[in-house]
Amino acid sequence: MKKNFGRMTAALLAATFSGGSGCGYHVAGRSDALPPAVHVIAVPALENATTSYRIEQKLTSATVHEFLARTPYKVVSNPAAGDAVLRGKVVSLEALPLLFDTTSGRATTMLVTVKCEVTLTQTSTEKVLYHTDNFVFRSEYEISTDVKSFFGEQDPALDRLAKDFAQRLVAAVTENF
Repeated sequence: MKKNFGRMTAALLAATFSGGSGCGYHVAGRSDALPPAVHVIAVPALENATTSYRIEQKLTSATVHEFLARTPYKVVSNPAAGDAVLRGKVVSLEALPLLFDTTSGRATTMLVTVKCEVTLTQTSTEKVLYHTDNFVFRSEYEISTDVKSFFGEQDPALDRLAKDFAQRLVAAVTENF
């Protein structure tokens, strides 16, 4: 009985990880989902539909940097100069306290959620290569309980958020997940 159970478990694991499901591991930095004619991606500034000041600038800048660092594509800001255009709108930005310091009662960890609408369109054919009205990025960030350093952390915290957001967005767009 144990031998049969072991064989069934091994067969199940082999089937699960064999890649037959269509989604599996792949080499980082490869972007097979975009057409071969796409060499230049235009990334105009994201729209900001939130009350968060300059969040669209931080997210746009981080997205451009991520495309340049992780993909073979050239990036421009002018939509007319790109083989494809990535347009997006920041729909919401929410930060909720997640963990608290037991002594002071102040939040020590925040759960940040960014929701965007994103579309990548091939310029020559007007074909939509990637689209979602619900691109949600969610992550936890530790913050200081020291009031003096808390305000000094705001820009670096937004930079970390933007970098993490951009990594996920570029992967989603280039790998078509």
